[in-house]
Amino acid sequence: MNEPARFAGAGAAAAMVWAAVEPLDQRLFRYGYSDVALLGTFVTRGRAWRLAGLAIHAGNGALFGLAYREAKRRSGTSAVTMALAEHVALFPLSALVDRYHPARGTRLVPKLMTMRAFGQATLRHAVFGAVLGRLA
Repeated sequence: MNEPARFAGAGAAAAMVWAAVEPLDQRLFRYGYSDVALLGTFVTRGRAWRLAGLAIHAGNGALFGLAYREAKRRSGTSAVTMALAEHVALFPLSALVDRYHPARGTRLVPKLMTMRAFGQATLRHAVFGAVLGRLA
């Protein structure tokens, strides 16, 4: 397998591990925030939201894996560091989700600008980065 495909595959796989971790961290943080639901309900409110969310999440993971490949080649950064940096940089955009997402305020997309959601996203990004780094 060529290197770009390996990094993209590792990113997609890490995103699926992230999705598998969501029910666990939802119990740990006692908060219903789910990136899979956030993505899926953005494109459909029908029964296929979970499948759509997983597909988009895997695609995002693959793209992140390719970006990580380039960052690692240029600077030697770790996948965990890059994932956590992305999280901290983009978390403020949660305010836009809280205001404009079509499913905002529902059970599937609760308010995101909270410390619990920030904690969940931190844990998820760390797990994603660790898996990506290991698989890539």
